[in-house]
Amino acid sequence: QLPTGLYKKVLVILHDSVLPYMNEPTLMMDFLTVAYGIGGAISLLALNGLFILIHQHNLEYPDFYKKLYSLLDPSIYHVKYRARFFHLTDLFLSSSHLPAYLVAAFIKRLSRLALTAPPEALLMIIPFICNLFRRHPACRVLVHRPGGPADMSEDPYVMEEEEPSESRALESSLWEIQSLQNHYHPDVAKAAAVLNQSLSEMEDDISGLLELSAYELFDKEVKKKAVDVPLEFEQVRGLFGKKNDIFAQHFSLD
Repeated sequence: QLPTGLYKKVLVILHDSVLPYMNEPTLMMDFLTVAYGIGGAISLLALNGLFILIHQHNLEYPDFYKKLYSLLDPSIYHVKYRARFFHLTDLFLSSSHLPAYLVAAFIKRLSRLALTAPPEALLMIIPFICNLFRRHPACRVLVHRPGGPADMSEDPYVMEEEEPSESRALESSLWEIQSLQNHYHPDVAKAAAVLNQSLSEMEDDISGLLELSAYELFDKEVKKKAVDVPLEFEQVRGLFGKKNDIFAQHFSLD
């Protein structure tokens, strides 16, 4: 048992400062699997080490995707290690051998959580979801279901289900992304509208979006060239702008 702060410090450097220099990296299997099961930020940080053991040292983790699925909660778009988590999740979901129900469950859960996500996270997660559709064409039924959400009295997807295979994601539709097409931020609305068209075969590069911050979005908007828009075609007269305004007899606009 380690203090939470020490757990984080160890896991942050474990994958590149410890494992490559060990004669038997597999000795860390138990430590990493226990850390992965703790939850929260510690589980996110344990992903780096587990990724190395799974891909380079043949670690078998039967419930790996179930646990990864359970890590998707509303805080995932706000945590400090968001970029690291989504970079690794992108790698784990890159295999074309994954079953459609599993990928569809991830798409639906990410989309549902996106309804309360900040704009900087949405500009990253929408291309992320589009890439999943490109890799797994069987999941496109979520977008191109005949009738779409209009023919559904309720969404069959079970958000509370911990087992991806039981979530009924493939029976649902992606109404959440359709809702984001009316988002208050124009860049988010434009990104969400991409699903109304045929997706290109080339995947979107999300590496530059993983660490996008609210400050960068705000700075971009501030630096935009302002366009003068005429708001009145008639000169204001009186306090309330009417020609025969009785208030104009007592008040004037300087």
